[in-house]
Amino acid sequence: MAPYTPSDIEARWQAAWDKAETFKATRSGDKPKYYVLEMFPYPSGRIHIGHVRNYTMGDVIARYKLATGHNVLHPMGFDAFGMPAENAAMASGGHPKTWTYDNIDTMVAQMKPLGFGLDWSRMFATCDPEYYGQQQALFLDFLEKGLVYRKNAVVNWDPIDMTVLANEQVIDGKGWRSGAEVERRALTQWFFKISDYSEELLSAIDGLDDWPAKVKLMQANWIGKSRGLQFSFTRVDGGEIEVYTTRPDTLMGASFVGLSPDHPITKELEQTNPELAAAVAEMRKGGTTAEALEKADKLGFDTGIRVKHPLIEGQELPVWVANFIMMDYGTGAIFGCPAHDQRDFEYATKYGLPIIPVFEAPEGNADLTEAYVPTKAEKVRYIKGFAGDELQTGEDGVNAAVDACTAKGIGEGVTKYRLRDWGLSRQRYWGCPIPVVHCDTCGVVPEKKENLPIELPDDVSFDIPGNPLDRHPTWRDCACPSCGAPAKRETDTMDTFVDSSWYFARFTSPDAATPTDLDDAAYWMNVDQYIGGIEHAILHLLYSRFFARAMNITGRLPDSAKEPFNALFTQGMVTHAIYENATRKNENGRPIYHYPEEVEDRNGTVVVKETGEAVKVIPSAKMSKSKNNVVDPVEIIKQYGADTARWFVLSDSPPERDVEWTASGAEAAFKHLNRVHRIASEIVDTDSAGDAKANEELNRAAHKAIFEVTQGVDSFGFNSSIAKLYGFTNVLAKSKAGTAAKRDAMAILAQLMSPMTPHLSEEIWSLLGRDGLIANAPWPVADESLLVEDNVTMPIQINGKRRSEIVIPKDMPKEEVEKIALANKAVVQALDGGQPKKLIVVPGRIVNVVI
Repeated sequence: MAPYTPSDIEARWQAAWDKAETFKATRSGDKPKYYVLEMFPYPSGRIHIGHVRNYTMGDVIARYKLATGHNVLHPMGFDAFGMPAENAAMASGGHPKTWTYDNIDTMVAQMKPLGFGLDWSRMFATCDPEYYGQQQALFLDFLEKGLVYRKNAVVNWDPIDMTVLANEQVIDGKGWRSGAEVERRALTQWFFKISDYSEELLSAIDGLDDWPAKVKLMQANWIGKSRGLQFSFTRVDGGEIEVYTTRPDTLMGASFVGLSPDHPITKELEQTNPELAAAVAEMRKGGTTAEALEKADKLGFDTGIRVKHPLIEGQELPVWVANFIMMDYGTGAIFGCPAHDQRDFEYATKYGLPIIPVFEAPEGNADLTEAYVPTKAEKVRYIKGFAGDELQTGEDGVNAAVDACTAKGIGEGVTKYRLRDWGLSRQRYWGCPIPVVHCDTCGVVPEKKENLPIELPDDVSFDIPGNPLDRHPTWRDCACPSCGAPAKRETDTMDTFVDSSWYFARFTSPDAATPTDLDDAAYWMNVDQYIGGIEHAILHLLYSRFFARAMNITGRLPDSAKEPFNALFTQGMVTHAIYENATRKNENGRPIYHYPEEVEDRNGTVVVKETGEAVKVIPSAKMSKSKNNVVDPVEIIKQYGADTARWFVLSDSPPERDVEWTASGAEAAFKHLNRVHRIASEIVDTDSAGDAKANEELNRAAHKAIFEVTQGVDSFGFNSSIAKLYGFTNVLAKSKAGTAAKRDAMAILAQLMSPMTPHLSEEIWSLLGRDGLIANAPWPVADESLLVEDNVTMPIQINGKRRSEIVIPKDMPKEEVEKIALANKAVVQALDGGQPKKLIVVPGRIVNVVI
């Protein structure tokens, strides 16, 4: 009996798939298409076992759909532009391009031994000129249609590195690399007009039935639709200050009016008031997002201006400049109601401003040691309301306030959105050049498409702070495409979110001479199953949804692709313990972390293998290169084989939850695959007629396994499917059936395992003498007559709307039906890790889930 040797088996079958071009995607009219895509990786240098879990999930679906008769597209690429490459170049004296492509080569070399069924012929990196040249063409399309424009915007400016910083690069008000005090500076920037699509992007969320509820809520909250009141305060010294508020029901509790540091009135006043100018300069330090401003210390300055309260005769309010007010939301001015806004409360407490309650909790007045901020859905008792003092919701109070103020001629009800236009300008080298030039005669001129791509120059250096493109005359200086006069290229490059906002469309025709081939896009789009981390639930997905609409408007995608992702699955993380040296720190006084392979357990104490130093074991945490708690799949493959890694990351936990990687778990998975190989070898080496009853029982068990594993894979219940496969393996091992029956059962086991352990399954298929590749074999179909019980199809309703169905034995106990219903993909996505409010099973008829 030949031993199970993954190193030989896996290399052999990967070569066979390559030779047969098993996973090469080609348009076909005789099969339904299926497009499965995992969010593509950043080429940081090496993949870890967390990547393996993500890509294995997609691979299981892709292989399963291939076996069920679909024409499958399953591509891979790299999101390759961005700051890390520039930082690496600055640190090492190398070049971002070299660093990036070297890392891509490393990661591809790591990924291929894992046996993913990918169409590698479609691979690209976003830093390929062939890709970003087409992105430049899209930019010009958008510019022509009015979907992109330039305006002044406030940004984070690092005066030492002389570059704009993203908000996450501002730490405690300082540049993350230079340590310099960050300035808020107004620069001319490019923007996509995503805010024009706020309502469309919001309303379309309801149709994303196969998206997790949590992601849909996050998208809706980010778009942030709200109804409020827009009105003006009259200045005592003449003029007006316009404000917008989503809580006009608190207007009777106003104690001050606040202006953004960037408000036109503020800018006018600071010209003649040095004290205000100094205060405002301090306020303009730090981040520019709402979150950053929320966390910053509250800073303010009394301008001396007073305004009249629009509802209270004779009452005047002071006008302050406050650092937490954003200029690009509403009007850049607010009224402060400290009693019912925590931010205003902290500000008023610091500067001794009045705190005037407008409503109270149903049980009475709360102790205002902090702001009382109920949701709009909660009922409160208005002390100073617009519709009496009976209990009412905040939403009712807002509506009453809008109606009352409108009737009095104080402003008007307005609907606004939190979503702002997307600023895409980045003052750095390693990104897609924006394809316009600046001409003294013609102004801003689009580059001609025949001149694309505008490639980045290779001969740049990073020894001087700032953007190397600004000081590269042979690249920067050019002729105007319109008049031919001397001009200068735009030296800003595009936000890397642009690169990842349309790559899914490019995969449909990666070699096209235009951004997309409409015939290919019409065939392959939409992505049927998209898989990725919850950390991309807002911006990446929102920007991609906008891009799909913009590409439709410009003729690059069909109408059917306005929502690019039919189904979305957000997988959990792979976690691992952190090993911190317990006896010493590094030269900077920071903890020293050891890789898992560098430590070992000696008589119950974890120590560093080489030195014997004691190690502090920190409980399981997200894998992080900074903590060295990553597991290298290359080492796992060397020790156990790729199939073991794939089997373990799928088997230990539901895919939407975190899974902890442990050496003991990997060892157990390897032992099981060894056992399966041994059983297959024994079946091949024996010849027995067996018992007729045992033959029948094994056949029934095989078809029950087909039924249950198929249900699991269909619903992303991979761990459930693997549990059934463990059970069926036990049945097969103990069966007294004859060789023929065991061969058929083993063939079925191999097929059911093939999406998870493709190499071992191919080996067993070959051992059994079956024709062709198991990767191309049709998925087995359960013979319902061989199932133990008669089956019934039960629809699943979620909050009263039919979302899915399950096929179960007619007399299955109610408790078992509940378990199967809760494992259904639609239910799992809707619950999003929570528990149902109600679960009602009407035996034989329907399952109702109330969330």
